[in-house]
Order: sequence, then C-alpha cells, then structure tokens
Amino acid sequence: MISVCSENPYNGIVPNNKKQKEILEGITMKKALSALIAGAMILSMTACGATSSSTANTSSAAETSSSAAASTEATGTVSGSVTTGGSTSVEKVILSLSEAFMQENPDVDITYDPTGSGAGITGASDGTLDIGLSSRNLKEDETGLVATTFALDGIAIIVNNENTVEDLTLEQIKGLATGEITNWSEVGGPDQPVVLVGREAGSGTRDGFESIVGVEDACVYEQELTSTGAVIAAVAANPNAFGYASLSAVDDTVKAVTVGGVEATEATVQDGTYAIQRPFVFVTKEGEELSDAAQAFIDYATSDAVNEIIANAGAVPVA
Repeated sequence: MISVCSENPYNGIVPNNKKQKEILEGITMKKALSALIAGAMILSMTACGATSSSTANTSSAAETSSSAAASTEATGTVSGSVTTGGSTSVEKVILSLSEAFMQENPDVDITYDPTGSGAGITGASDGTLDIGLSSRNLKEDETGLVATTFALDGIAIIVNNENTVEDLTLEQIKGLATGEITNWSEVGGPDQPVVLVGREAGSGTRDGFESIVGVEDACVYEQELTSTGAVIAAVAANPNAFGYASLSAVDDTVKAVTVGGVEATEATVQDGTYAIQRPFVFVTKEGEELSDAAQAFIDYATSDAVNEIIANAGAVPVA
C-alpha cells in the first residue's frame, strides 16, 4: 500500500468536486512557492554568514600578523658584549648608565674594569677595550682616537673633618701641593704639618687636578694611591691630610672646602664658576666602526634621556 503523503499532493484531503480541487491546487502551489522563497533566503543568509566569517577570519589574521610584527619590533633590541675600562672616577656614572641600558637591552652585556684613565685610553688605542673611559681630555700626543664627553665632574679639594679650613684659593692649593706651604696655620688652619694624598701617575683625576691648578710634576705626595676611594679613606684617617677626589665620590667622611668661595656642586660645575672641573670621556679608535651594541650604548649615554641618571650618580650632565 502506498503512503498517502507520497501519493496525494493535498496532504490526505480528497476533493469532492472540481471546485474543491482547484482551491486545493492553489493552496499547494502557494505553499510550494513559499518554500522556494524561504529556501532561497536561507541559502542567501548562509552565504552571507560564510562571507562575514571569512572576512572576520581574514581581519583577525591580519591583526595577529600586525601584532606579531609590532612585538618583534618592540623586542628587536641590540645584542652582544661591550667592554669598557679606565677611569675609576667615572665608576658610579658608568655603572648607573650601563645598568639602565642593559635593562632596556637585556641581550647586551657591558663590563667595566676600573684601571685608571691612562689604561682606558691605551685600551681603546690597542683594541683591548671597545670603549675607553677617561676623566680628562686627550693630550696632543694621544692621536688616532676620538673623545666623546658624556658628563662633567668637579674635582673636590678634601680635608679631614677635624681641619678648620673652610675655603682655599687656587694659589693656596698650589702652595699646599708643591710644599711651598708646609703648615696649615699658614692658610688659617691648625698648627699642623700639611700631608698631601693623591692619585698615582696616569690617573685622570691626578692629571685634571695638576693641570688645572698648574702643578704638573711638582706635587710633593706623602701617598700616591690607585683609586679615588683610597684617597678619600686616607684623608679621612689623617687629621693633617688633604687631597682631591671626584665630586661624585665625596662622602661625609671628609670635608670638601670651597675654592675661591665657590662650592663644588652640579650647578657651579655646569655653569663654569667652580674652577677645578673636568670632563668624563668615552674614548674610541678613530676610523674604526664600533659594534652595534657599543654604538647604541654611546648614543644612549650621550642623549638627554639620561641626564637624571647622570645627576643621581653624582656627576653633572653636559647640558
């Protein structure tokens, strides 16, 4: 027996006459037309959905690609090692600058060997250092090198905290250093002998002090020490001692006297009113291209962005 639904197009209703048949046929045609329209609409909506989904997926892929590119660019920092060495006076500044740079560029390793300005200049010249560090300008006979000033420093004249002397002129400092003045009482201090403590030959601090005061090769040293810290400790331990030290290194274990009435400060060094001051210098070999990491570090350390870092380390920004 054949199913009614397959055999009878009127869903099981049997027309009794011609008129009923025509009515039923009309209804059936309308249903068929409605079904066709509904089907077309469904197909259209499905196609639109597919297009929308395809567009969304394409857009999402583009955004992901863009995000990845941005991430690559953001982490595209320089890499490699940078060897520096030389002046001990620049220690606080160079370590602060190196630390800040390596935080921004974690694939760079910067090392610092505190060996004195002379050794730093030699290291830059013979290629054993990427960057030499000097606390003085290059001399006329130090050729084939490039000096780049990255900070300024005042050379403080220090005495023992028990010494009553508060101010010295350049002429008095010259006399104390050369032995022309042998007793502190001659400059308003106690009746005690003068003891000069300074740095070793080749030190940038020593060269800066002697050249500015005008006592090259004429100083009468009781002690010649190999670091700024050692000079400060020696003056702190001897009531009759005086010496010189980088402004950035001076602490409350000693007293920095004024020079010609001017205190050694960042402001007086930068405006030039403090007489005993010098540059902190990067030394590189002329005509030789630095590694990307070394060049990036020099660019960073000589930018205005690091002024606060330099000041917090006790030195003076160039501008």
